[in-house]
Amino acid sequence: MTGLVLWLRSLAFNFGWYAASAILAIVGAPILLMPRRAVVAWARLWITVVLWWLRVTCGLSHRLRGLENLPAGPVILACKHQSSWETLAFTLLFDDIAIVLKRELLFIPIVGWAMARAGNIAVARGEGAAALRGMLKQARAVIAERRSIVIFPEGTRVAPDDQRPYQTGTAALYRQLGVPVVPIALNSGLFWGRRKWVKHPGVITMEVLPPIPPGLAREAFMTTLRERIEGATARLVEQERKKN
Repeated sequence: MTGLVLWLRSLAFNFGWYAASAILAIVGAPILLMPRRAVVAWARLWITVVLWWLRVTCGLSHRLRGLENLPAGPVILACKHQSSWETLAFTLLFDDIAIVLKRELLFIPIVGWAMARAGNIAVARGEGAAALRGMLKQARAVIAERRSIVIFPEGTRVAPDDQRPYQTGTAALYRQLGVPVVPIALNSGLFWGRRKWVKHPGVITMEVLPPIPPGLAREAFMTTLRERIEGATARLVEQERKKN
């Protein structure tokens, strides 16, 4: 497939994504006044439309493996972050989760308000200990509701072959909440890169890995988490590259 064709297909996706998002946001704005469950259902509808359009225009779909590793009850899902794709897909693939995200996102008209009403966890970057305390307070409320939490340990999108330091917030959640942490690996950055216009056809793989039970010391936990996520991510990336 030529570069021009990929560019045009990506153009079609982005145009449809923005248009559908604007329409659903305007038409669905009154849902923000309804209970949280209604807002989540609205978000899932929007994401379903976006990912369907991604498959139609760019030939990019996904598969989820390893659900047998997901324990019953609330957990912390700690995922590698390579693309905008997983920020969409999590709400659709996992039931009633709370994503740890930048507080600035909540200021986006309608969409940001919906993120807040859906019960996500907003963190004010740059506020140090105060931000950590605020995150923990929100996280305890989420776990009390028997909902799971999604966090990206590196704190930002990272290219498939790169690594960033794992932030202390994940360890703080693990220590304070007393629930299992479930590592998740993926290879989405090979298809939808960070700040990349072109989306490549294929099948994104997201893999749920064996959980880390509560009770490990901080250093042992962080080492185990990093080794599991980075090792599985490298495997998924290598497997995909060998196909091409």
